[in-house]
Amino acid sequence: MAGYRKLGRTSSQRKALIRSQVTALLYHGKIRTTETRAKEIRKVAEGLIAMAVREKDNYETVKVTAKVPRRDKDGKRVKEVVDGKKVTVFDEVEKEIKKDNASRLHARRQMLKVLYGVTEVPAAAAGKKKNTKEVDLVAKLFDEIAPKYVSRNGGYTRIVKIGPRKGDAAMEVLLELV
Repeated sequence: MAGYRKLGRTSSQRKALIRSQVTALLYHGKIRTTETRAKEIRKVAEGLIAMAVREKDNYETVKVTAKVPRRDKDGKRVKEVVDGKKVTVFDEVEKEIKKDNASRLHARRQMLKVLYGVTEVPAAAAGKKKNTKEVDLVAKLFDEIAPKYVSRNGGYTRIVKIGPRKGDAAMEVLLELV
């Protein structure tokens, strides 16, 4: 008896399918898929959430000084001429950053092995590259999802049966975060 379902795919296709569906589940909060896929996705997603809950508060806050380019009213960098060259003007700013401890850093890297990168495109600028931004799903896991499940011991997802799919009568379900 195998420890996982093959889902009628090669190992690389199966891994890509599970990664993309887990990424979609964590980004959107729910996905619609077949029952067998949902049961496989649930295993991976719950493992990631459990890891995030375990390592949620495992960091130190550190103050650092950073050089930030000065910007004008249009948001462009301010330049000044020094020795005949245009040079960007920098300001020193005090920032507080979260410095991960070793186990949280390891958890972050394990999550990055599973999750794909997500690019958010605003509806107004659909098809344009200019206003897109990268979404940090690992930070979302640590900062938004994990605090909701601190008091819960597992069971972070729910499978709700929708009914048979019209094309092939496969049982469709809604997999959602509780």
